[in-house]
Amino acid sequence: MSTATETPDRTGGAPMTASAPVRGARTARLLRWWPAAVLVALVVAPYSALPLPGLLDGPVGSAGSLQLLATCLLFGALATGYDLLLGRTGLLSFGHALYFAAGSYATNTIMLEAGLPFAVSALVGVCFGIALALVLGSVSLRVTGIGFSMVTLAFAQAGSILVSRNPGGLTGGEEGRAAPAELLPSGLVGIENTANLYWVALGYLVLTLAVVHWAVRSPTGRVWEGIKENERRVEVLGLKPYGFKLTAFVLAGALAALGGLVHLLLTGGSTPQTTTSDFTLSLLVMVVLGGSGTRWGPMVGGILYTWADHRLGDLAGSGAVAGLPAVLRVPLSQPLFLLGVLFVAVVHLLPGGLARLPSRVGSAFRAARGADRGASRAGAAAQKENRHS
Repeated sequence: MSTATETPDRTGGAPMTASAPVRGARTARLLRWWPAAVLVALVVAPYSALPLPGLLDGPVGSAGSLQLLATCLLFGALATGYDLLLGRTGLLSFGHALYFAAGSYATNTIMLEAGLPFAVSALVGVCFGIALALVLGSVSLRVTGIGFSMVTLAFAQAGSILVSRNPGGLTGGEEGRAAPAELLPSGLVGIENTANLYWVALGYLVLTLAVVHWAVRSPTGRVWEGIKENERRVEVLGLKPYGFKLTAFVLAGALAALGGLVHLLLTGGSTPQTTTSDFTLSLLVMVVLGGSGTRWGPMVGGILYTWADHRLGDLAGSGAVAGLPAVLRVPLSQPLFLLGVLFVAVVHLLPGGLARLPSRVGSAFRAARGADRGASRAGAAAQKENRHS
C-alpha cells in the first residue's frame, strides 16, 4: 500500500503527492555528484575505445584523441586560473601568457643549459614564474583600471620580443626549443605514453580547480569579491586592496607557470606563441565564453574553445570547404573567423556565458509551467462558470 498522500492543488489543477518534494530533494542530491561522475569518466577515458564521430578523429582512447583531450584540459585549467584575476578580483590583465611561458622556458632552458634533472628544473622553473609574477605584479598593481591593463600588456610585449630575439641562443627565437628527451621522465616521452601525459593534464586541472575553489571560499576570496564590486568600500573598511590584489596576481601566475610546465611535457618543447598577447586574449575569450566569475564556466569555456580551435582548423582545410564558392570558401577557411562568429553568437544569445545556460533553461521551464497552470486555472474557472449558468 502506498504511503503517498494526495494534496489538492489550490490552483485547480491535478492533485500533488507529498512524495514530490522528496523526489525533488533526491534529484538535487544526485545532481551534486555530477563532478565526481565526470571525473571518473575522464580518469578511465584512456581505456575506452568508444568512437565519437564529429567530436574526435578516432576512439577516445587513441593517441590522437588523448592528445587533443589533454590540451583541452590544460587550457580549461589555465582559463580557470586566469579567472582569479578577471572574474574574482576584477583585474583585466593582458600579460598572463608571460607567466605561462616563463614556466615552460625556464624549465626547458635549465635542462638544456645546466643539464639538471627534470624534477629540479621544473621546481626552479615554477619558482621563477612565481617570482616573476611577484615582481611584475607589484609594479603593475600600482595603477588601476585601464592603466593596469596597459602595464601588463607592456610587460607581455617586452617578454615576447625578448624571446623572439633569442638572446644568447637561450630561447630558440621563432622556432622555439625542443625539450631534451633524455632528461624528461621516460614515462612521459613518446606516443606510447600519451595516456600518462593525459593524466598529468587531468591532474593539473583537478589541482587548479581545488586551489581556486579553496581560495575563493577563504576570507581572502571574500575580500577579492569586495574589491571587484567596490574597491573604495574595501578601503573604508580598513583593508588595503593592494596586498589582496597582489595575492590574487601571484596565485594566478603560479598556476599559469605550472601550466607552462604541463604544456612543455605535452608539446615536447617551448614555443614563442605562448608569449604573445594574443595568447592572453584567447584566455579572455575562454573565460567570457564559459562565464566569468563562475565555478565551472572558465573551465568549460577553455575546453570548448580549444576543441573548437582544433576541429575548426581541420574543417577550414577540408575538401568540403575548398569546393565552395569563393564568397563562402574565403571566410570559412579562416578558423579565427569561425571562432569569432561563435564567440559573438554566444555573447549575444547567452549573456553571462555557457555557465548561465542551465539556470536560463530552468527559468524558461518554470515560466512555461506557470503559464500552463495559469491556462488550466482559466479553463477550470470557465467550466465552473458554465456549469453555474
